Amino acid sequence: MRRTLLLLLIATAVWLPALQLCFRPEDSRELVPALAARQRALALRDDSPERELLRQNNPEWDLMVRTFSVLAFANLALEEPDRKAEHLAVIDAVLDRTLRDERGRSDTFLLPYVHHAPFRDARGRSLFVDGEIALMLAARQLVEPRADLAPLLRERIDTVAGQLERAPMLAAESYPDEGWTFCNTLALAALRLSDTVDGRNHSSLSRRWVASARQHLVDAKTGLLVSSFTFDGATLDGPEGSSLWLSAHLLQLVDTDFAKDQYQRARRALIGQALGFAWAAEWPEGARNAQDVDSGPTIPLVNANAGSSGLALVGAAAFDDAPLLSGLVTSLRFAAFPIRDDTGLRFAAGNTLADAVLLYSLVEGPLWRKALEVRPLEALQ
Repeated sequence: MRRTLLLLLIATAVWLPALQLCFRPEDSRELVPALAARQRALALRDDSPERELLRQNNPEWDLMVRTFSVLAFANLALEEPDRKAEHLAVIDAVLDRTLRDERGRSDTFLLPYVHHAPFRDARGRSLFVDGEIALMLAARQLVEPRADLAPLLRERIDTVAGQLERAPMLAAESYPDEGWTFCNTLALAALRLSDTVDGRNHSSLSRRWVASARQHLVDAKTGLLVSSFTFDGATLDGPEGSSLWLSAHLLQLVDTDFAKDQYQRARRALIGQALGFAWAAEWPEGARNAQDVDSGPTIPLVNANAGSSGLALVGAAAFDDAPLLSGLVTSLRFAAFPIRDDTGLRFAAGNTLADAVLLYSLVEGPLWRKALEVRPLEALQ
């Protein structure tokens, strides 16, 4: 019995380090064609059971999957000019549907508690909705302008800029008396892409937002941006990985030093790695936490969180962190149960939004580079 147990322990010691070799891709981008095929098929359908299921779980996810899809196909359009028309068709289908849905009902992408109290901002609009739509419009126009979208983008950008300017800390609301860092940084990215398209300059607003955030929206213990706050800038929820990874990436268009600092701090505080696998926690060690629908489940012992690990893919790709990206994709292929069918690739452990985030993380780069090449940050100072 002792010999059998010893042999089992030896076999386990040999097997565990080798396990990652079965799931580590030679190139993370090998997943792109199948992921893009499925996202394209879903985007071009007006009646999508997957989209309806997403809305039932959380209407915010319905808007977010559209945003990540538009950003992903904008990057593909820039990277594959011979297929630009094909990729733009996906973007246009998503944009046209989104604008139509919003006209039909302005709160269609918001959770019911949006009606529980009035917005502190007298205009009563959600930065979440306006920012996401502005970013989609700006991305489309940066790839190849559509004349009919130009006034819509300009109007939406003016709305977003007004929301930020009217907020006491320049940090606008997504829900009544509730602002989210990822929505604010996403809005700043929309301003930046839009300025690249139409020649305007919102860099002063962006610089003032970063200065205010450093003073009011940074956790004193970790130096990380908090995830949510009141209209007056009081912290509601502290740093969360599912917000930080995306915010750091978005801030690359606004303040590269601040963006890099946030990524590096988040990496030190939230990333776990072992035996070739990698994952991300949602909260820094010792922080008060409350699991919610956006964060997703956390696996005990290793403290691996679904939402944070998924968005960490975006951060790793954006900051050229190849070892982390490889480890995260390895974990994904091991634990998220990839399923291939005649429509492409999806992961059973996630949903349509998770697949869209993954696709974006694997193709991101061209859109941000084009914006920074056309109008470098230094030229906007």
